Amino acid sequence: MIRINLTSIHVDDQAKALAFYTDTLGFSKKTDEPVGDARWLTVVSPADPDGVELLLEPNEHPAARAYQEALTADGIPAAQFAVDDVHAEVDRLKALGVEFSQDATDLGPVVTAVLDDTCGNLVQLAALT
Repeated sequence: MIRINLTSIHVDDQAKALAFYTDTLGFSKKTDEPVGDARWLTVVSPADPDGVELLLEPNEHPAARAYQEALTADGIPAAQFAVDDVHAEVDRLKALGVEFSQDATDLGPVVTAVLDDTCGNLVQLAALT
């Protein structure tokens, strides 16, 4: 059976992204290996340390940067993370200084919110109701 092992998000600064994704969002660093001028840098959920890894990939390729900028300009999240309670998570992250472009919003079968990851992306939080 095919399963998702790794997915990626482009970031403008890997060190800044690692700090945000670990210190603020609460992920754990999984892999950090030098690759040329960059790093193979992944984080995982502490609730599932052997689960899907998120690669914090440099956006140095012009196509990656253009894609990232277009998504953000149009308000489209580059990734979605599941949480148990969107309202509680928004409150927790706002207390840490995280900016949201969409507060917790009840959309019927799902509650969502959208935050700025400070690395060039919008990220959606979601919880099924």
